[in-house]
Amino acid sequence: MLNLVDRSLGWLLIVGTLLHAYGSYLAYAFLTPTLVWAWSGSVAGLLLGAINLLRVNRPYDRSLAWVAFFGCVAWLAITCAFAATLPNPFDFRPIYHVVVGAGLAAFSLRTALRGTPAR
Repeated sequence: MLNLVDRSLGWLLIVGTLLHAYGSYLAYAFLTPTLVWAWSGSVAGLLLGAINLLRVNRPYDRSLAWVAFFGCVAWLAITCAFAATLPNPFDFRPIYHVVVGAGLAAFSLRTALRGTPAR
């Protein structure tokens, strides 16, 4: 059951970043520096989601789990910093990414601290 929740959070991060990319496309003029920077955040989110989905399928890969964990911590820090710049820091969009990122960080840490299987 926990693997299903973990995998779902990975897909939710990917969906959230795809929606971020689409919203950025609607909000900013095409190929402006602001749009390119917004899309770079979307690419980072997609890669982080993919890393976490890979981690779910490799439950004893502690190195991958640590990479996923620190990626999630960075994602949380950037999301919280961005939310602080908004008129309403409790807007649904950053809250969504904080909840998903925190969940993935917790699952990543759980995997990173798990011992290797007996041989």
